[in-house]
Amino acid sequence: MYQYSDFSRNVSSNLLGGVTAGVVALPLALAFGISSGAGPVAGLYGAIIVGLFASLFGGTPSQISGPTGPMTVVLTAMVASFTADYPSHGLAIAFTTVMLGGLIQMLFGFLRFGKYIVQVPYPVISGFMTGIGLIIILLQIAPFVGMETTGSAVEAIRTLPNQLSDANRHAVLVGAVALVVVLLWRGRFNRWIPAPIVALLIATGLCVFALPDNTVAVIGDIPSGLPAFQFPKIEITLLTEIITNALMLAVLGSIDSLLTSLVADNLTGTEHDSDRELIGQGIGNTIAGLFGALPGAGATMRTVVNIRAGGTGPLSGVVHALFLLLVVMVAGFMFESIPLAALAAVLVKVGIDIIDWPFLKRIHRLPRFPVFLMFAVLALTVFVDLITAVFIGVFIKNLVTVHKLSELELGSVILTNGRQDTEGLAEEERAQLASSNGNMTLLRITGPVSYAVARGLRRRFAQMEHRAHLLIDIDRADIIGISTAMVIEDLVVAAGNEGTQVHLIDSNRDLRHELRQLDLLDHIGNDHCFDHASEAFAAIALDHTVN
Repeated sequence: MYQYSDFSRNVSSNLLGGVTAGVVALPLALAFGISSGAGPVAGLYGAIIVGLFASLFGGTPSQISGPTGPMTVVLTAMVASFTADYPSHGLAIAFTTVMLGGLIQMLFGFLRFGKYIVQVPYPVISGFMTGIGLIIILLQIAPFVGMETTGSAVEAIRTLPNQLSDANRHAVLVGAVALVVVLLWRGRFNRWIPAPIVALLIATGLCVFALPDNTVAVIGDIPSGLPAFQFPKIEITLLTEIITNALMLAVLGSIDSLLTSLVADNLTGTEHDSDRELIGQGIGNTIAGLFGALPGAGATMRTVVNIRAGGTGPLSGVVHALFLLLVVMVAGFMFESIPLAALAAVLVKVGIDIIDWPFLKRIHRLPRFPVFLMFAVLALTVFVDLITAVFIGVFIKNLVTVHKLSELELGSVILTNGRQDTEGLAEEERAQLASSNGNMTLLRITGPVSYAVARGLRRRFAQMEHRAHLLIDIDRADIIGISTAMVIEDLVVAAGNEGTQVHLIDSNRDLRHELRQLDLLDHIGNDHCFDHASEAFAAIALDHTVN
């Protein structure tokens, strides 16, 4: 694993990686800032602040962090909603929410949630990432055709006919040229000069030298200097919405970052620290919110560019942030003439890249449930919100998983009266059960059993003929948890109601003590507890002889 004491090693490679990642991040930061409604400088400072602090305190040495599609989609909706309700300080409320999201993200790290976050089922990740890609594309249609952007995908769909009918042909021309460039500028040329930079240069030149003045909207004034501190602002009437959005930013930022961390691990052969990464990302987003900057996460494309350019340690992330800071401080004026339609084209390409094309290409070969789950999450992402999509997707997936595990557990439980399901029994046990003519039933549990199994066991139990004795053998079960104990208790009570005598087989005194604490032995009685199955069979035979 990478040691942070090696911060200064490979300085030249990390310098090159950081500068290269900064060049790639520059147009994206501007585009995300414009798209969010917070302004281009907010996007730049989001890349600077999150990129700097995530590199210093995070757990993935080669990762480059900054504004990403999922985080910007959430912030865009927040800015539109909060500023509509409170025009004077709605933006401050949005950045306060960003700060709270960062604090929640830090809490995730301190509580060691990292290992759980990356276990979100793949169809759920595929659905919400594809949904985010579609949202980004839908939100960029308006600026692409020279109109004002909307705050939600639903609104973008509703106003799409008007946007297309009232399109600014000059903006469409500029956007189309930029989109063609980012789509076709590939290979070694893209490694020398990133496609977004080339697209913005060509589009800006087209606006300045070939089109009439003031026919295409441009970025405009970019303030230079350090960002001002934003005092947190909370409206009680929006408290639920603020907390919900903060949680959404924390969850999406964590998933986005840790997935990128896995990509970085594969490329570098290292192993990241998930919990430390969450803390670093949370610190970055908390400070970003305090200074009016966009929230961010680990950015896959920028991380890959950094690694390929030689960036292997946190120094490259720091250099990336300092490079962008230099641009803001002394060269902001150079970007004021960039057309918004060109930035929209860059983000359309980002949206296309986010869509999970490998999954979509395999749909016809995949089982129906993963496909259904993916499209359900996709629809919820686009038409409801991202956090609902993820939570409902995970919930549905877990229900199906529990059902499948229950079937597996039920298949490993032996429940037999000697006439059926006798596989796994010793010859003597099979003979003893068969000689009882159905009056004895053996339930043998050798592994964990969840409470969801109880229904299946009860069904199998009820299908058998009435029996005089039920033998419950847990002697080979290593652990009897509360779920297994509840399953056993249900069967014991059901058997008792039918007049069936229950016998417990268990040689583990500690385990028997646990069952006694759960009051399970009260239903059985100490006289009917045995160490081995042979003892139980002998006791039953003796009882029949006496009677």
